[in-house]
Amino acid sequence: MNVGDRITVTVGGIAHGGHCVARHDGRVIFLRYAIPGEEVIAEITDVTSKFARGLAIEILKASPDRVSAPCNLARPGGCGGCDFQHIEISAQRKLKSQIVKEQFSRVAKMEVDVEVIGVDPANGLGWRTRMDFTVNPERKVALYGARSHNLIPISKCLIADERMDLDSINQTKLPVGAKVEVAISQTGKQFVAIEGRENFDLIDEQVLNKNFSISPTSFWQSHIQAPEVLTNSVLGYLGVRAGDHVFDLYGGVGLFTAALATQVTDTGRVTLIELDAGAIIDAKRIFAEDQIVEIVEGKVERSLSKFKRADLILLDPPRSGAGKDVVNAMAKLEPRAIVYVSCDPASLARDATYLVELGYKLDGIQSFDLFPMTQHIECVARFLKIA
Repeated sequence: MNVGDRITVTVGGIAHGGHCVARHDGRVIFLRYAIPGEEVIAEITDVTSKFARGLAIEILKASPDRVSAPCNLARPGGCGGCDFQHIEISAQRKLKSQIVKEQFSRVAKMEVDVEVIGVDPANGLGWRTRMDFTVNPERKVALYGARSHNLIPISKCLIADERMDLDSINQTKLPVGAKVEVAISQTGKQFVAIEGRENFDLIDEQVLNKNFSISPTSFWQSHIQAPEVLTNSVLGYLGVRAGDHVFDLYGGVGLFTAALATQVTDTGRVTLIELDAGAIIDAKRIFAEDQIVEIVEGKVERSLSKFKRADLILLDPPRSGAGKDVVNAMAKLEPRAIVYVSCDPASLARDATYLVELGYKLDGIQSFDLFPMTQHIECVARFLKIA
């Protein structure tokens, strides 16, 4: 099998990472733009000693879940921002549920029953309030193709908030190769941060009656509904009591900290731990008048070693997950519950095995489709300490 070969295959199951699995002459092929059960002509794009990658360039037998992608760039050779525009939206969520179940079964040897819950907008378009672009040689904002260094110019992104105006950004003299971060606030105002130009306004957001003033470069949930959906899920799972000491690990600017601070009341404490210096600046400004919020800048595992006990721990780590050192540091504080927000079911399943080894049990898991049209999945899992 060589790059450029075209072969006919029957598509197998969905795989973590936005691909489906097919086999040809005993070799596994990870296919983009396919759906389980289809018969397709695949063009091979990459070959290793263990597997190959390919694109479904012609559909010979289509799945009933196949639809016409709303964006003409959601295709082989197009933009790599979306993985599943060719799949009907409810079918996307069923496939994502399968991915979560498969990761827990394979990695953690746990059987979980989880439904990926859809949130508005129901059609999976117009949800994204944060986007990162790169300036192409023609000085226009662009996105990279899938597994490619090719820059695809974007005049309008269909999964972006409809108020995102890329034409206005392209009217400015953008520096070639620069990163451009675009954000839309709840009020509909557009904020643009251009690499090398450090002057930008703070973005005002509000979640559950708490105001946040953040820089465009600080992390904020990209789905327009995500801050409120995830906050409500976290609060429902944690079971905060008045007087609790709650840790918010990888706490960013303090989205969850704000809600936790109202629940622990004046007799409790919330400790936010974050490594990113920009997020720390934002958090210190946001909670400047809040005496029960403690903000710690540093690595999570190192920072946790300075504490003796925790009542509850919430963590929302990067896609790579928390890892064994952080899990060990959390367990030493003996919290009665740990709630884990994850954008990657594989790293969540791996860390679940560490938690089980240290005396915790997976008590519940929720999943939300906060990245429709893409492979990404948001999960919220609760682990309880075994008595």
